Amino acid sequence: MTEGQSPTVRRRQLGMELRRLRERANVSAIEAGERIGRSDSTISRFETGRVTIRQKVLAQLLDLYGAADDETQAVLDLAREASKRGWWHAHGDAVSPWFEVFIGLEAEAATIQTYQPQLIPGLLQTEAYARAVIEADHPGMPEEEIDRLVALRLARQKLLARPNPPELWAVMSEAALRHAIGGPATMREQLLKLRDARRLACVTLQVLPFAGGAHPGMLGPFHLLEFPPPSETRVAYVEYLTGSLYLEKPEEVRRYRLIFDHLRAAALPPNESVALMSAVVEETTS
Repeated sequence: MTEGQSPTVRRRQLGMELRRLRERANVSAIEAGERIGRSDSTISRFETGRVTIRQKVLAQLLDLYGAADDETQAVLDLAREASKRGWWHAHGDAVSPWFEVFIGLEAEAATIQTYQPQLIPGLLQTEAYARAVIEADHPGMPEEEIDRLVALRLARQKLLARPNPPELWAVMSEAALRHAIGGPATMREQLLKLRDARRLACVTLQVLPFAGGAHPGMLGPFHLLEFPPPSETRVAYVEYLTGSLYLEKPEEVRRYRLIFDHLRAAALPPNESVALMSAVVEETTS
């Protein structure tokens, strides 16, 4: 499976199709669960792509919903794709279950919008910077596990080099540029990489200056992911110390989109952001 084919997204597409078929058949989640000997919460997990569906159960649901032959075949094809292992499994247990979902979504997003108040976005980090961040985040972690996490982060960056990469729009606080993670040499290398990244047609970078004062992003970092057809869904992703939240309700996603729009408006334009990056690079060499 290539990095652009995500079983995570296939699972979600499968769930959406099952929900469509159920609602068309006018069958409630409670009724569907009762008919196959499962709870309505299990039906919900199937439809949100949170769990894998066994083929026997899938066949029962398709029969219950009166799926046509072509619909059945399409669902079975999706189920086969959803059962495959993602490229990130090659990195072993370096991927926590909750972050595995994000990697799968990121791999197939058409648009990625991210706000980072303290750090350079992971998709644009150098190896040395990523190592310094991961070591700080995981005190006491064995070196070989650190190596796997660093390798995973660098592997994620390959999506920006794909023939049809996602559009990445990153807004960072000025603090992300000035926080000397890993020391002056590491930070200078990182800033140069960041400055060069703006030459990629798929990347837009903006910096929120200290002089801008209070803003709606002060509660922390977040990501907004949008997907191409047939999914065309939008997800807001918020990470915390021991897990993450995936927000998909339109009103929740709309709130984060509004915040991101405010942050873009408050941030320096891309050309002025690059000028600030260059100024900080000069400061690190003086």
